[in-house]
Parts: sequence; structure tokens; C-alpha cells
Amino acid sequence: MCSRHLILEDSRSLFRFKVDVEGVVHGTEPRASPQCRRVTHCWRVMPCDIIETECRKREMDLNRVRHVVEIRMAEWQKQREQRQCRLTAAQHIASGKLVAAEKAKALLEAVIRPGDRVCLEGDNQKQADFLADALASVDSSLIHDLHMVQSGIVLQSHLDLFERGIARKLDFSYSGPQGAAIARALAAGKIELGAIHTYIELYARYVMDLTPNVALIAAVAADRAGNLYTGPNTEDTPSIVEATAFKSGIVIAQVNQIVDKVRRVDIPGDQVDFVIQADHNFYVEPLFTRDPANVTEGQILMAMMAIKGIYAEYGVKRLNHGIGFPTAAIELILPTYGERLGLKGKIATHWALNPHPTLIPAIESGWVEQIHCFGSEVGMDEYMSARSDVYFIGSDGTLRSNRMMCQNAGLYACDMFIGSTLQIDLAGNSSTVTPGRIAGFGGAPNMGADPHGRRHPSEPWLKAGREASDGPPALTRGRKLVVQVLETFGDKMVPNFVEELDSLKLANELKLELAPVMIYGDDVTHIVTEEGIANLLLCRGASEREQAIRGVAGFTEVGRGRDRKAVEALRRRGVIRRPEDLGIDLLDASRQLLAAHSIKDLVTWSGGLYAPPSKFRNW
Repeated sequence: MCSRHLILEDSRSLFRFKVDVEGVVHGTEPRASPQCRRVTHCWRVMPCDIIETECRKREMDLNRVRHVVEIRMAEWQKQREQRQCRLTAAQHIASGKLVAAEKAKALLEAVIRPGDRVCLEGDNQKQADFLADALASVDSSLIHDLHMVQSGIVLQSHLDLFERGIARKLDFSYSGPQGAAIARALAAGKIELGAIHTYIELYARYVMDLTPNVALIAAVAADRAGNLYTGPNTEDTPSIVEATAFKSGIVIAQVNQIVDKVRRVDIPGDQVDFVIQADHNFYVEPLFTRDPANVTEGQILMAMMAIKGIYAEYGVKRLNHGIGFPTAAIELILPTYGERLGLKGKIATHWALNPHPTLIPAIESGWVEQIHCFGSEVGMDEYMSARSDVYFIGSDGTLRSNRMMCQNAGLYACDMFIGSTLQIDLAGNSSTVTPGRIAGFGGAPNMGADPHGRRHPSEPWLKAGREASDGPPALTRGRKLVVQVLETFGDKMVPNFVEELDSLKLANELKLELAPVMIYGDDVTHIVTEEGIANLLLCRGASEREQAIRGVAGFTEVGRGRDRKAVEALRRRGVIRRPEDLGIDLLDASRQLLAAHSIKDLVTWSGGLYAPPSKFRNW
């Protein structure tokens, strides 16, 4: 061993350095000396409590060594030191962890630094709206150029951050009601876009290269130790807090109330730095409520075809439904049309799904065994608490949702995703982008993706894989069923089938590196319209795929451009199936098939437990 070199290591502080007998630092990387060719032999590890003895043996300057130790410790603890500086700056504002609502702006100005990455909890539904307003009101000369990393851009205050120069860069997943404003801000250069993500894609980057310096979150209640009860709308909160708290970030929670003891600890207090009781309850968007009164007979026809031609044929039990009236129609005819087909217990038993009110009749009729939720839905909390055999309910009696876990369930544990879209091109690529709007992705690309990492078999998965492949059965990988359901024309008779997606034009206008495609065509297995079902798994080559899509595109320009002979040949092979091919009479597609005809009917089905938002009440 080389006697002239010494490495001092403090296991508590995780620093390493090398000094020679005169106490001179040679660097933190070992280098072989002429006397010692093997690098590992140049190092000697010893705990700090014997540093003094070892230094004296070598006649080293102990004061110099101590100075070196302090330098190395400071370099390796830089993030913790910065965190402590922020906490110290806010010390006079807080009483323990509690901060008065009127001091929220002062708190943010104390702990946030220019250029910070900030995660402002704007979820799919739950919004930390009080903290959003507080952040939008800070002095932009003190706080500016923030990099916002948040899943949802939903509130006006989210956009105000960029209008006022408080924030500059944005990485997000979903913009929903602010889609047009986001597009305008990008075009005007007010927002520097990092990327548009799927939910779990963004959560993954929270622990890679988009780790927040500060997280502003929302919870139902907190105690004085900072323990949080997030309630049914837990959603993104655990993913945000873990990434921030365990990387020396600051976590600030707005809560509806301060209590002596929270009914359930969803986020431990040692991961929360400050708690503010807001002057109002946090806002929750009722995204998944669809009034049965608005379900059309065209949507009922598509629902009938989907159930008979896909759910029943593949035996789909594990699934996710996207948002929209076409999937609401499917949920509402399970207890009627599905019952007529004798499918109870054979399809649609296990779900990764937000609490859709339109699924209440199917639950009450015994169709559904289990549902794991991304979030909650306004008015559904009491109903879910009373149905703990179906929903994931804590010992406190309320729903525990988790968007990260449910997204993974939808990606890997579901055999089928079925959802609506606004545009489909000739390759089957689908998009929800319309001119001048960027709605983002949310979780649909995860739900509607065929995960190549999946290894557990199921009959629907294997059957879809066999249909898509001509290779040897032993090496044929299964396929997730990814179904797009849409009418051939949308609002104001705008065609939903196009030669080229509007997202390509938008990407060019805004100079985006990647066009915002919701689900790529190579993942789509079926397209359902009022014209029939196109099974893209059975297509062999791009030409057949194009004709199959044209064959269900109706009287749109895309549909009128079909090769009639090719489409008829595909129909004979079962690639395209019309309602009559499935034994469905068009006259049966009636609203009489719906298990509920109104929101009030859903309340009745629930035994009065469902309490719909006021805007859906007309009685």
C-alpha cells in the first residue's frame, strides 16, 4: 500500500478526498503513483474519529486537514445548505410549520429563487388554486424566470405566471380549458416550451432531470406536525412530494382545514415544510360526469358494436375507458344490452378508471368487481365509500386514488383501452389537436399504448397478438387492444377523418420538434364508427390499413376516397364489419337501451348516495 497517500472518508457526510503528508489535496479521483500502479492501492479508508491520530502519525498539519474536510463537506451538501437557507429565510413568517393565509405571498417570496423549477399542483381535477393565485401575485423583480413543471395547466392564474414574467419555461401534460391560451402564448413567445408529456412520463422526469426545487400542493386537511390527509382526490400528490422532499426541495401545502389529528396520513409530516389553511376549499374540476340525456342513438349503435364485436369476442375483463359520450354509452348499456347477450361476469369486471357516474347502473347490477381510480369525481365520494368491495377505500372510509399507480395499471395490467378522439388520419394516428388549441395528452397515450415490456399473458392479449402476426406462435407477443371510437363527423359537421392531422400544421406554426399525436397508428388495433368496426390487427401492409380506415370513414372526403373493391374484400375477410355483419339491427339502437336516461336516474340507481354538481341538476 502506498504510505504517502491517505483518503479520509466520513460515512455520515459522504465526502472523499486524498491528501499527501503535507496536507495538500490531490483531488477526489484516485491516481496511481510510481510506487503503486493499481489505483485501488493508493487509497486508504478511515473514519473521522481516527483522522487526528492518523494525521499525527504522518506529521500532517491537522488544521489544514480539518479545513479540507470542511470544504469537501460543503461541496457535497450544497443542496441541503440551500434548503436550509430557504427555511431560515421563512422562519419569521411561520409558526412551526403553519403559515397564515395572508402571509402566503411573503412565504413564496422567501423560499423561491429566480430560475427555480416549481411544481404547482394543477392535476387533472384537483387544483392548488390558492397557492396558484399567491404565486401569480409575487413581486416579479424578486421571483422570475421560473421553470414550471406541472401536469395540468387549467386555471387562469397558471397562465398569469407567464404573462407577468414570473415563469418562463413550461413542461406539462394537459391543458384542457386553457388549450387555446397556451397556443397563443407559445406563438407570442411568452412561454418557452420544454415538452408536452404524458402523466407518468412527466412524473418519471420529476426524479430525473425535472426535479422540483419547490412544490406547491393541495390537501384536504393537515395537523400541526404537517401530516396531510389528501382525501379522495389524492391524484398526483405523492409523486410530486416524494420527488421534491427527498431531493432537498421545499414542500408547501394549502389545506382546507387544520385539525388536531388527520383521519388518514396520506403524506407524512416530515415531507412537508409549510402548511397554509386557505380561505376556501381547493377547486376540483368535474371532468368525468356525462349526462345520459345527451347520449345519442348513433353513440348507442357504436356502443352495441363495441360490446358485441370487441368486448365479447376478445373476452375483455380488464380495461380502461377514456372520457366522452361514446364510452358513457357503453357503460349505460352494459346492464341492458350486455345482459341480453349473457356477458355478465365475462367482460368488463376490473377497471382502471376515474369514478364515472355513468358506471353506477353497471356496478349496482353486479357487473363490476373492482375499480382503481386515478382521482375522484365531484359528488361520487359518498357512493364510493359505501361500495368498498368495488373501490379502494382506506380504513378511514374514503377513497384513496393515485394517478401514478393507476396509470401504470392502465398501461400494463389492462387488456384494452377504448376512448374517443377528434381526428384520425389514413395511418390510424389520432389527435385531439384542433386549429389554435393545444390540449396536451394527459394519460391517454399511456392507456392507449401497447407496452412491449409486458410479459404476463391473458387471453385477450394473446388473441390480439395472434391476429397481428403471421410468425411462429411460440414467439408471438401479445397485443393490447387499443380502440378508437368516434363518429365520422364531429361538431358543426367537421369531418373526424382527415388526410393529414391538424397537429402537423400546428407543430410547424409553433416550431415544435415533435407533432402532438395522441395515439400513434401502430398502437391502434380497432376503429369504431357508426359505419362499423375496422380491425387493423388483420391488415397486412399500409395499403390494407388505409382502405380499412377509409371503409369506416362514412361520407367524409376520406371515406369517399375508398377503393370499393378493396373495402368489400376486407369485409369478406372480417377486417371491416358492418352492424348487420354483427347481427345488430339499426332499429335496436334506441335510447330505451340506456339503463339511465338522466343524471337524476343515476342518483336513483345510487340509492341517493351520488350527489351531482349543481350544474348537472335540473330538478
